[in-house]
Amino acid sequence: MRRISGGVRQAGFSLIELLVALGIFLLVTGAAFTLLGSSQQRYQTESQVLTSFQEARLALDQIVRDVNDSGYPPPTYFVSGAPEQSASSPFAWSLGAGYPNTPCQIATGGGGSCTTATANNTSPGDFDLIVETNPTPLTSPNVSWIRYQLLGTTLYRGTAPKVSGGDPDAATSTQLVPFVQNVINNSSAAQITQYQTIYPSMFPLGAPVPIFSYNCDTGAAPVACPFSGYNSPANIRDVVVTLIVSAPTPDATTGVPRIVQLSGRGRRINPNQ
Repeated sequence: MRRISGGVRQAGFSLIELLVALGIFLLVTGAAFTLLGSSQQRYQTESQVLTSFQEARLALDQIVRDVNDSGYPPPTYFVSGAPEQSASSPFAWSLGAGYPNTPCQIATGGGGSCTTATANNTSPGDFDLIVETNPTPLTSPNVSWIRYQLLGTTLYRGTAPKVSGGDPDAATSTQLVPFVQNVINNSSAAQITQYQTIYPSMFPLGAPVPIFSYNCDTGAAPVACPFSGYNSPANIRDVVVTLIVSAPTPDATTGVPRIVQLSGRGRRINPNQ
């Protein structure tokens, strides 16, 4: 008797089917990794924008506080009349420009006579400001010079104690440390043209935007400086601060710069000297 085999043949995947399945798997995996990489780049860009915004906001608040306290305390507060314990002017400049006795003219659009040691630079000016104030009135009666100066794309801050017969410009120029990075207020004409294609409302008239602009006391309501007869640092009442800050890298998806603009106003509350 012959034995009849009752085995059943098992069906399997062919080589072509395996290759097709592998191809589909690779496509899905590649798309997932591409999406993940794009999301990570987007997250990094947004984090940089947020960091730049927060840094600029904190800097703006600090500048406004310094301006609000400028000119404090007036010389009449101290019977001794010690120069280091009183503010000669709410906003200082250089001995070469006659500080503290001779009023200089506030710089506007690169002009003015409140000269400093830096070439083509003036203070108080569009991108350079020296505040004369007491930053620690609760712990010390002495006045300090606080300087904000834009060099390249970095806004620097420096503090030096006021010294009788001292020069605010020279004293603060050696104390400057980076305060805000990627400040683009003083961009070139070509850069401004590029920015305006993306942000049409920024850089009006296609010109650099001053970080500092001023309103001067006239005995009545403050008006924009310069104003005939009042264009002196001693007459500054308001300082409008505008910071335009760019993220360190362009947007990962579109490749365009990410820019934020912040504005604030410091108002000197202390009386004129």
